Amino acid sequence: MTPGRRSSTFTRLLRHGFTDPSAAERLLDSPELAPVRDDPVLLEALGATADPDLALHELVRLLEAQPGPAGRRELLATLIAAKPLRDRLLGVLGASQALGDHLARHPGDWRELVTYEPRDLHPGVAEFERGLAEAVDPVSLRVAYRRCLLSIAARDVCGTTDIAQTAAELADLATATLRAALALARAAAPEDAALCRLAVIAMGKCGGQELNYVSDVDVIFVGESVESAAGADEGKALRAATKLASHMMRICSETTVEGSIWPVDANLRPEGRNGPLVRTLSSHLAYYQRWAKTWEFQALLKARPVAGDLALGAEYVDALQPMVWQVAERENFVTDVQRMRRRVVENIPLDEVDRELKLGPGGLRDVEFAVQLLQLVHGRSDTSLRSGTTLDALRALAAGGYVGRSDAVQLDEAYRFLRSMEHRIQLYRLRRTHLVPEDEADLRRIGRSLGLRTDPVAELNREWKRHTAVVRRLHEKLFYRPLLDAVAQLAPVEARLSLEAARARLVALGYADPAAALRHLEALASGVTRKAAIQRTLLPVLLGWFADSADPDAGLLNFRKVSDALGKTPWYLRLLRDEGAAAENLARVLSAGRLAPDLLMRAPEAVALLGDGAGLAPRPRAHLEQEILAAVSRAADGEQAVTVARGVRRRELFRTSAGDIVGSYGTEAQPAEADQGALVDRVGAAVSDLTAATLAGTLRAVVRDHWGDELPTRFAVIGMGRFGGHELGYGSDADVVFVHEPRDGVGEEEAAKAAGKVVSEMRRLLQLPSSDPPLLIDADLRPEGKSGPLVRTLNSYAAYYRRWSLIWESQALLRAEPVAGDEDLGRAFIALVDPLRYPKAGLTEDAVREIRRLKARMESERMPRGVDPKLHTKLGPGGLSDVEWTVQLLQLRHGAHQPALRTTRTREALAAARDAALITPDDAATLDESWVLATRVRNAVMLVRGRAGDTFPTDSRELSAVGRYLGYTSGHAGDMLDAYRRTARRARTVVENIFYGTEH
Repeated sequence: MTPGRRSSTFTRLLRHGFTDPSAAERLLDSPELAPVRDDPVLLEALGATADPDLALHELVRLLEAQPGPAGRRELLATLIAAKPLRDRLLGVLGASQALGDHLARHPGDWRELVTYEPRDLHPGVAEFERGLAEAVDPVSLRVAYRRCLLSIAARDVCGTTDIAQTAAELADLATATLRAALALARAAAPEDAALCRLAVIAMGKCGGQELNYVSDVDVIFVGESVESAAGADEGKALRAATKLASHMMRICSETTVEGSIWPVDANLRPEGRNGPLVRTLSSHLAYYQRWAKTWEFQALLKARPVAGDLALGAEYVDALQPMVWQVAERENFVTDVQRMRRRVVENIPLDEVDRELKLGPGGLRDVEFAVQLLQLVHGRSDTSLRSGTTLDALRALAAGGYVGRSDAVQLDEAYRFLRSMEHRIQLYRLRRTHLVPEDEADLRRIGRSLGLRTDPVAELNREWKRHTAVVRRLHEKLFYRPLLDAVAQLAPVEARLSLEAARARLVALGYADPAAALRHLEALASGVTRKAAIQRTLLPVLLGWFADSADPDAGLLNFRKVSDALGKTPWYLRLLRDEGAAAENLARVLSAGRLAPDLLMRAPEAVALLGDGAGLAPRPRAHLEQEILAAVSRAADGEQAVTVARGVRRRELFRTSAGDIVGSYGTEAQPAEADQGALVDRVGAAVSDLTAATLAGTLRAVVRDHWGDELPTRFAVIGMGRFGGHELGYGSDADVVFVHEPRDGVGEEEAAKAAGKVVSEMRRLLQLPSSDPPLLIDADLRPEGKSGPLVRTLNSYAAYYRRWSLIWESQALLRAEPVAGDEDLGRAFIALVDPLRYPKAGLTEDAVREIRRLKARMESERMPRGVDPKLHTKLGPGGLSDVEWTVQLLQLRHGAHQPALRTTRTREALAAARDAALITPDDAATLDESWVLATRVRNAVMLVRGRAGDTFPTDSRELSAVGRYLGYTSGHAGDMLDAYRRTARRARTVVENIFYGTEH
């Protein structure tokens, strides 16, 4: 080739879309390829393919494989003269390296693409059966299969068929192939064939006539004996049928020099891979009537007899179809379906989630699951919905008013695009994959094959992300938007969900009182106001989040109450509409239990906290005290001051509980927090700081009301128990002791009287009837308990502890920490009790025995009757008491010589004991895990029931809500209880070794 001609060819190749024109020039630098190089029509046709470089390379291979110069001339001449062949052959060669390999091995097969005969445009099973008819063994069947596949791919890449037609043709080819493979198996074992009737039922995408280029072909086998066969019995017949079925599967699945066709997967059969490969019809029926799970009925939506004894296959489908359309009435139906979808997503490797075209968020499976769920809910009463093909079912759902028409159109478009992408990805190497490639050349080929020619990679990524976003946005709304049309009755539409169908859908989605739910929806969404319009935009999404909770009815009812209270506030609906996380956070909070919604209902404006990214983070104690003390200083009297302080406490309790719920449940934008210990610590510290700030404000209010600026005696509040340990739960009382010290010149009697007045007033004000939750002060850990004075001087404490202190009091003082009042007096109290709680000589054996005796007595006397001790989070084995007493025993013994043990916080002390080698890392981790879990259960019970409790709820909905908080999906309450027992049992073993044993 001359330099001038080379430069001209290079330019033309570049203009026609070749990415490596130099390599293309080298391929064309041959006399035999001159017709290709010099023919502008051929170059233009190559440039129109998905990958011109690949198309040219494979064309050269095909030409080289032709039998001699005459064969090459015939191929080139036909290419130049026949546009149908040119478009089809070059289109295939530019899209599929695997089919290029096939043509190189079988160079005469290009003739299959020469003409468009009418019967070839949309062939059915019979046409493909003719194409496979000459196959006499597995190898020739593979060759014939690829030849048929070649014609399907040609129609596909040329746009002669759309994605739905292509998928249907692939399913028809699979049907013909299964029949041919079964015929080969029967021919190889005629004695087995004579003994049995065998039906092959296609499932999955083959059954739904929407198959991919490369996919497992899911099947179920049904076998019966042939009554006319001599000596036939059911056992013999099933063994014969199993041999035939197994041989058929091997023919399709095994790899030869021609590759494999596709794997035949029979794992959707009853009992999966553990069950017999072939069953009789009666055996199938017995299994589905007694044992089948919801997903197995969902799979039967696509069941279709395709090979073998078609009459037996039809009997199978006719017998099982009624069960399919009753499955929506099963308990936990929607939960089961959603759980299966979650399990699929959770099993995707993290580094592949963003590239998963089929199973990832917004992928193909989201559309399929949504459509199938609606089919199962409404298909019992509407037979028009009973299609196994996703797009046909989606059209039927839209036509019947079960899905909004605009939503259906968008989902149809998205599904077609994603399936087209999937087909193009698989077609290249004919490999089973649903991952979008990362290589730019692959993305360019896929983009060009879909008609994206200006900037194929960027356009492909943009379209892909756009369509997955549409699916993610719509696949949940799909269930709920028609419900609003059913109740709002705004404008005539072609089809509207009937109220009966709306109630059926709500029941299926987990709503226990569909009539009430529809009333709420009508109240919220009816009318032509701007408020109602925004509600109609929000509700489809909110209803899905409510349905994902343990109590959807409560979530919707609470949302209506909040909306009624704030509906006229201009910022409320705008916040939910415009702030990405606010609506989901609100939905989670309103449907998670009683505590947070009750707190919100008393001051609905606190919903604004849910829209701020940092709005749910607990506020530092200093900021809380500053706000409360400032409010107290502005109040007219003590009662008003404490009312304001309690209002701040209510708001902050809502902030903390809402943050806890959102952190535990997770949202689309923020997954659930993995560190459960961090969640527990955050709640404990937040509630403890809030309680301390409230006490500080109440103390200031009481002093100001009765003495002005200064109390006659210095006064301090010492936190005890979980309060002193920064471990308060939502329902915890504030354990405290009070200490005072007369000021200079003030008599002891006057000081004691003032201190007593302070204590009684603080307790009174904090328990006044109010819409705010009360704060109960418990001073029973003081010297002499309930029999002793509520407040003592420092010297009185010193005298008591010197003469009368018991070991349990030293143990209780391990949690003592000043929380309010005179800071110097608080420090003096701590200095006084340090020698008691961290004795230099450690503990005597008598003291250790007394601690053990006290614990055993507490377990036997305080355990409520009728409660399963193994599930009691405080007093049960491995519960809070077990862990805390074990840690405190180590503190009493070693705190004097191990400064790190001198902390009021259980987890800090446990970590210090581990670091000091007083407990093994494994034992420390076991105790920590059990303590964290027990604390979370107590918090969950309070959040769910609105009142404190130490055991799991007995009500199934409440138990399920506790499970959701702890990370268990609906229907897994039993797993939660088993996990708690297991964790507590391991902790109890450690406790018995360390607390009751001889260690340390």
